[in-house]
Amino acid sequence: MKAQAFEVMTDIDREEEKKEIIRRYRKLLRHAKPFLKDDDAKIIKKAFNTSMEAHKEMRRKSGEPYIYHPLEVAQICVNEIGLGTTSIVAALLHDVVEDTDIELSDIRRDFGDKVARIIDGLTKISGVFDQGSSAQAENFRKMLLTLSDDVRVILIKLADRLHNMRTLESMPRHKQLKIASETIYLYAPLAHRLGLYAIKSELEDLHLKYSNEKTYREIARKINETKASRAVFIKSFIKPIQRAIKASGFDCEIKGRPKSIHSIWRKMVKQNIPFEKVYDLFAIRIIINGVELDREKAACWQVYSIVTDNYTPNPDRLRDWVSTPKHNGYESLHTTVMSNSGKWVEVQIRTERMDEIAEKGYAAHWKYKGGEGDENTGLGLWISKVREMLEQNDTDAIEFVDEFKSNLFHKEVFVFTPKGDLKILPFDSTILDFAFDIHSQVGATCIGAKVNQKLVPLHYKLKNGDQIEIITSAKQKPNEDWLKLVVTSKARSRIKDSLQEEKKKRAAEGKEIVLRKLKQMKVNVTSDTWHQLRDYFNEKSQLDFLSKIAAGKINPSEIKKFEEKKEQLRKKRAGKAVDSSTFSKEISKAKGELRDELLIGEDMDVIDYTYAKCCQPIPGDDVFGFVTVSEGIKIHRTSCPNAVELMSNHGHRVIKARWVSQKDESFVAGLKIFGTDRKGLVNDITRLISEELNVNMRSMSISSEGGVFEGTIQLYILDSEHLEQLIHALEKVNGILSVIRIESGEG
Repeated sequence: MKAQAFEVMTDIDREEEKKEIIRRYRKLLRHAKPFLKDDDAKIIKKAFNTSMEAHKEMRRKSGEPYIYHPLEVAQICVNEIGLGTTSIVAALLHDVVEDTDIELSDIRRDFGDKVARIIDGLTKISGVFDQGSSAQAENFRKMLLTLSDDVRVILIKLADRLHNMRTLESMPRHKQLKIASETIYLYAPLAHRLGLYAIKSELEDLHLKYSNEKTYREIARKINETKASRAVFIKSFIKPIQRAIKASGFDCEIKGRPKSIHSIWRKMVKQNIPFEKVYDLFAIRIIINGVELDREKAACWQVYSIVTDNYTPNPDRLRDWVSTPKHNGYESLHTTVMSNSGKWVEVQIRTERMDEIAEKGYAAHWKYKGGEGDENTGLGLWISKVREMLEQNDTDAIEFVDEFKSNLFHKEVFVFTPKGDLKILPFDSTILDFAFDIHSQVGATCIGAKVNQKLVPLHYKLKNGDQIEIITSAKQKPNEDWLKLVVTSKARSRIKDSLQEEKKKRAAEGKEIVLRKLKQMKVNVTSDTWHQLRDYFNEKSQLDFLSKIAAGKINPSEIKKFEEKKEQLRKKRAGKAVDSSTFSKEISKAKGELRDELLIGEDMDVIDYTYAKCCQPIPGDDVFGFVTVSEGIKIHRTSCPNAVELMSNHGHRVIKARWVSQKDESFVAGLKIFGTDRKGLVNDITRLISEELNVNMRSMSISSEGGVFEGTIQLYILDSEHLEQLIHALEKVNGILSVIRIESGEG
């Protein structure tokens, strides 16, 4: 987070700050002490002093001394991730190259190559990006490229992001939204993939807090209200298990923990249920202490047996990650059992070692390998795959980040080659994914396969235990449809490379055709001409435009029409906002005041904006403006399904927006209603909406089956307060169990 100057403080304040800085530094050393060796403490002190000196005049947006930030990032690295001295040094220095006069060469000279490489990976890239590219995506790609050197870059970056999220309240609203969106889009899934579950959950919760504060506060309040009754329930549930485990000779710690606010919210949205209907609000965790490595699996199953002797398990909810750990090293036995009071309860069983890996992920996994990473299992294998993907990928940054992200949450499928070699691929992988995993040439010439001795087509989805023999043909080559059949980055990258080669050949032919046409028309060809042609024909790239010309999908005679409309197009584009800075200039020019905020209801005369159909914002909703390429500014709700991606990849096009005067304008909002069917119910609903609440309906559809109904209502309302009143009134109708606002007004 960038530093900024702050007002002069009194000597007393500065003295207190110095004491606080020393207190935080000593706390860091105290927690790091167990693993410090030789001159480690001196190196940490040197890094601390360097950082202190470099940041001495700098303050964070909150007004605090900037040095608090690197100290807290280092503290997270030690306490919450379990990293060592090199990481502490890098965390203390992670902002000095970007924000101060210190050069990377200074870091290399004073702290060595390893620390310098990590700092380089953590330092944002600067410079101008092509139009349509994303600085955030470019930065993320650069950071990931350092994975081939040192995974600690990612771990320190996660610690940095966690502290920034914990202190996000001092940032302006549009920055909060941008940073929170990047976090849920990339950093939370990355924490999950590296096994840092506690950090992943906290990042998700903090995202919800800043993107949908009302919902976050409501769920937090309800969790707090149910705390006492939950504690009583957990105590009575644990009692018989605790007694039986102790009698069998195990030393166990048993605790009940509430699910994260984000996971409860996700369940409410996914299942369309209110908080009160979420039954598994917490999980019971049993941690077995002092078990030798070769007895861990047996101990977990023995404790499982004790739990299921006391409570009936749900056979469909047994998850055995003890026999087959997750790819990120996570090991645990999960079961869901029926309590005596008729509630389902999730029980997690693991050893002390497994628990540390579950909490600290990658770092703990490496620690238990004795500092050696095993490249053939778990995380080592995944890191190798990421390195391979990074080396292969030459697409634009946004596409790369999307590809990478799609591989973060995948479950795995275990399959075998004809020789019996195990291959682990993402869930939903097809024959083509497997073929490309074997070799690029095998993938490119694949026409089918034998799975367990039976012939199957390219789109066959792999199942656990399948043995696969690929069939190839020299005449086969990849086509566009193959991209719909694959999920792995390697396969997608190789198919795109092949298609790109074909496209380049066609584009060269297309260029000749266009140049001939422009010459006939006596048009002077510049780089702008190509951009204008691409825009006119609404193509994403020049390559697409030229290859379509060659393929006859665009008629060259249409170019004449483009030349006639060129001046018209130029005028239309002038005065349009293309990002947040040009928006400020346009407002300043028209209104005589410099603003970076769109006032909805007042600025329509200056800037074109419309309401996004994907989330149907209404006055009172928390919103932001997004500068689109061709449709002016779109107003989105911060909880819009597309908000995260827009703000993560195109932060420079996000504009602060707020509602001001609305001239009795009506907005469309959608509601989903559920309940038990009865005679006259629809009548009661329509009468309440139209007569008692005086609200106009746009449409209504209700379906009923087996005494239960589900319906969608589209309404014209004034603002979010008006909608809340309507929801509360509908909830009181006899038979209606829940009323939920739906994201899109399309229902």
